Amino acid sequence: MSILTEIAAVSAMNLRSLPRRLGTSSVVVIGIGGVVAVLVSVLAVSTGLVNVLQSSGPENRAIVVSSGTSMELLSSLTNEETLAIANSAAISKGADGRALASPESLMIVNLFKRDGAEAGAPLRGITQEGLAVHPEIKIVSGRLFRPGVAELIVGKSAQRLYKGLDVGSKIKLRGTTWRVVGVFASAGSSHESELIADSRTLNSAYQRGNLSQSVLVMIDPHGGFGAFRNSITTNPQLQADVSTERDFGTQESDQISAIMSIVAYVVGGIMAIGAILGALNTMYSNVSSRSREIATLRAIGFAPVSVVVSVLVEALLLALVGGAGGATIAWLIFNGHSVDTAGSGTGAQLAFDLAVTPGLVALGIVWACLIGLIGGLFPAIRAARLPVATALRAI
Repeated sequence: MSILTEIAAVSAMNLRSLPRRLGTSSVVVIGIGGVVAVLVSVLAVSTGLVNVLQSSGPENRAIVVSSGTSMELLSSLTNEETLAIANSAAISKGADGRALASPESLMIVNLFKRDGAEAGAPLRGITQEGLAVHPEIKIVSGRLFRPGVAELIVGKSAQRLYKGLDVGSKIKLRGTTWRVVGVFASAGSSHESELIADSRTLNSAYQRGNLSQSVLVMIDPHGGFGAFRNSITTNPQLQADVSTERDFGTQESDQISAIMSIVAYVVGGIMAIGAILGALNTMYSNVSSRSREIATLRAIGFAPVSVVVSVLVEALLLALVGGAGGATIAWLIFNGHSVDTAGSGTGAQLAFDLAVTPGLVALGIVWACLIGLIGGLFPAIRAARLPVATALRAI
């Protein structure tokens, strides 16, 4: 009998006996399932947050902020600087021949969430002409704000998150009453958590002069981003940093992603140790209860490696069941579930959907297999090394 045939025969015998050991085997399945469910669910928060920060519109859109600023909110650009940026090279032109550049204001205003808690909401100022730089923004209810009028459009996530943002509602911000006239979607980007108003009206209401926090531009594909960046960095009038909007979002999300990953792996690691101990205890118990059976197989000529592999196969099968179950639970409960948190280092609330991706499911399965492998290895070695005569006398 070949070694592969022996392994298949012993493994099949082990698996057929699993129903008789359902209670002890379920300890391994439940323990590993819990580890995978926690790991995948925590990483789903990080994945969802990264997705919404990096889903920022067209790939050929760039953002310019004041030099040394890592966050848009902390940037400050004068009117002269925004004009110089709009006159830079390699910017696409609209149908009217004007550069597709959008000077934008950004501030945080206090609103009440639907649960009654007060939270910071991002309020963006933009011109109607600037909306050509944001083709992903689509009005889904109501209409667009009018220039020179205290009107707002709100992202669909912001409307879901805060009170009093239905179309037709009025909110008072720093002495000015603003009317909500529309709701917009922006392809799942972070802008859906914002309120947007006419920038000149907003700056006037907050007595901010002509300051902007950023300028967003559409890059001409013939010139390319490199030409635009060189035009900005070599202009002596400007002290500004420039990057693609996607890269800017990636920079904001990297730190958040790293923190969430650390939390996931630390918590998951602690739970994994417990699951490994549980698997060790269960597999040792299973090997002990089957010592006569294993000794008999050894006595009739089965190789020790057949016993080792058969125990590992059992442990890995239980781990796969637990891992698949944990990943399924995480997907059913958390995937697509909307949450909100303070995002981008601004203190403003950012609403996003948790994302249990195939990659996270695969990662959870890998963790389950590693836990099962470690938990089954030492009991498997013990089973192979068990002296035949000793095992038979012990029964």
